[in-house]
Amino acid sequence: MKSIELGWTRQKILFYIAGCFVFSFGAKFFIDSKLGTDPLDVLVLGIVKHTGLTIGIVSGLIAIVFLLTWSIWNRKLPPITPFFTMFFVGSLIDIWNLIRVEKFTNLLFSPYLVMVIGLVLAAYGSALIIMSGIGIRTMDLLAITIVHKWKWHFFYAKMLFEVLFVLSGWLLGGPVGIGTLAFVITVGPGMILFISLNERYLGWKNFGLVREGAVA
Repeated sequence: MKSIELGWTRQKILFYIAGCFVFSFGAKFFIDSKLGTDPLDVLVLGIVKHTGLTIGIVSGLIAIVFLLTWSIWNRKLPPITPFFTMFFVGSLIDIWNLIRVEKFTNLLFSPYLVMVIGLVLAAYGSALIIMSGIGIRTMDLLAITIVHKWKWHFFYAKMLFEVLFVLSGWLLGGPVGIGTLAFVITVGPGMILFISLNERYLGWKNFGLVREGAVA
């Protein structure tokens, strides 16, 4: 596997921007369904419950831990673009909240359908971000390192983190709902499927997982 973020080409930037937009819509739909939180937020809210820290601080600390682990394991300075991704996607969600997208989605769809649409969009957006090789989220960066170091399939590395987040967050008292379980079942496998489809049928290059078959 080749290292990621070796240069920003036009194709990488297009993948990245499109991925952030699609993922932000997915997150917005998932939030508006009010059927649960994603696995990472289960852990974050569980920690908040016991420490009194804010959600933003806990989320930032978890991101720092993942980046430090990635840096030590790869013997490289950690990339700063994951923090930009957090800011960019968060800002996009703020825009969707400002223009009140939910006024239309909640009228047209049931909460369960809104949740499903959100999960599909989140999976596809994540797939594009990973394929861009730019601003890959901290958890996915570490999952890619596991693929490289331990020769795992990306699916197993991704699911390892999702399950650990849910179990540890649940033990700490974090909220686990039907949306949380749906997220675990849908987003990880869906992301792998979309990456494979984009490579196989659209002929798009995967800059994040360069080695052929890494996401099989």
